[in-house]
Amino acid sequence: MSNEKVIRPEEELRVLIATDVLSEGQNLQDCAIVVNYDLPWALIRLVQRVGRVDRIGQKSENIYCYSFLPAEGLEKIIRLRSRVKQRLVESGDVLGSDEQFFEDDLNNQVLKDLYTEKSGILDGDFDSEVDLASYAYQIWHNATKNDPSLAKKIAELPDVVYSSREHKPTDKEPEGVLMYMKTAEGNDSLAWMNRKGESVTQSQLAVLRAAECSPDAPAIARNPKHHELVRQGIQHIVRQEKAVGGQLGRPSGARYRTYDRLKRYYDELKEHEPLLAARDDLVKAIDDVYKYPLRQSATDILNRQLRAGVSDEDLAELVISLRNDDRLSLREDEVERQEPRIICSIGLFKQGG
Repeated sequence: MSNEKVIRPEEELRVLIATDVLSEGQNLQDCAIVVNYDLPWALIRLVQRVGRVDRIGQKSENIYCYSFLPAEGLEKIIRLRSRVKQRLVESGDVLGSDEQFFEDDLNNQVLKDLYTEKSGILDGDFDSEVDLASYAYQIWHNATKNDPSLAKKIAELPDVVYSSREHKPTDKEPEGVLMYMKTAEGNDSLAWMNRKGESVTQSQLAVLRAAECSPDAPAIARNPKHHELVRQGIQHIVRQEKAVGGQLGRPSGARYRTYDRLKRYYDELKEHEPLLAARDDLVKAIDDVYKYPLRQSATDILNRQLRAGVSDEDLAELVISLRNDDRLSLREDEVERQEPRIICSIGLFKQGG
């Protein structure tokens, strides 16, 4: 009965096999069991998959999620377990962890950190627009599900709203201010500035996670340096955009990475295959990626393909196809010109500090 379509009993499917593509944007509330045959690297990716099933219209009391490691015979062939263990050891050397996950070694906490994508463990592919948006949405979904009144309260909050909470600083997580800003190009940016006005991390995910606290966490008095640190955060974000991303946004984003890949591909074609480089549709597609913001659907598609290791040639054909179907970029008359906006900020300081 999902999507208001009636299926005859003899036409019903009991098992649906799919890649991670199905975990984004599909409604699968008729299902109640998710089986992962791959090693789930991050909890949020499991959340995404289960989130397709745990939707409005789900009638099952419980949703079950199972994950499998390869059998011993297959393990000897592909050596997945040993390669994962080796990566854990290497990560453990960086993190200084000596806890155990597998029965025969000492890497429990390290795998937990890898599984939850602790900052600095992975290669950075999770910290991209589509995954960060999914992570942020899950936070919003959980918060408003537990307290529906938050939806109206948060929607009515003005820009530049701020607060502060108590924070126990460490070398990696110092006192300072977290801020969320929407740039003139419409890019969402997060920054974490320490007391000296220096950026703590470039990871947008790390900033988002640093803001986490319980609903009943008490606010503390605003630190005198709060607004000054917000100002320095704005300057930092603007400098970063001009230095590395410009109007293309963050280097980890789909638009920046797509343009960078296509520009290098085009330059190589000019040198080795000048006739192919003369293709008018390729030049126009690259120009559009540079000039105009991507549509959200194009961002999602490109992020998936980039994570899957798409070749330069296939990426070029994909972008050309999206442009020909008017699915690539927002047209100039659709682009909203706006001033940079500070959405909110939160201070992280010792009580009375």
